[in-house]
Amino acid sequence: MILYHGSKVYVQKPKILIEKYNKDFYYGFYCTLLEAQAIRWATRVTGKGVINKYEYTPNPSLKILSFSEMTEEWLDFIAACRNGTPHNYDIVEGPMADDTIFNYVEDFLDGRISREAFWELAKFKHPTHQICFNTEASLTTLCFVEGKEVTSYD
Repeated sequence: MILYHGSKVYVQKPKILIEKYNKDFYYGFYCTLLEAQAIRWATRVTGKGVINKYEYTPNPSLKILSFSEMTEEWLDFIAACRNGTPHNYDIVEGPMADDTIFNYVEDFLDGRISREAFWELAKFKHPTHQICFNTEASLTTLCFVEGKEVTSYD
């Protein structure tokens, strides 16, 4: 399976970086099946970046959590990760909660909107996908294929 990672730089050796803000599936190395989405990630600040391409070879001994769509379980998992609660999965895969969606998650957590209102607001206009490699063992399933410079016009 081919996966893409959008970045400002070539990433031949993926790493798990601890960043300032918690993300959907907590700290990890994020990829996607969708090349167009990786281009958006790579070009979101300056309009140019690098698409890194990897061959992913699943390892059945790893602990994997997969969400095929946005569900109640997905919402609760994202909310916990974004609030700083770690998990014990090697890999987590599923839809993205971009910044707009996370604002709805925060409104839900703070009681400003109901669960039903969250689901009405959270409808995506385009498909999204992310797969997060959360442990060093999970990173061994990725093999760098190539990197390509891109612009937001690609």
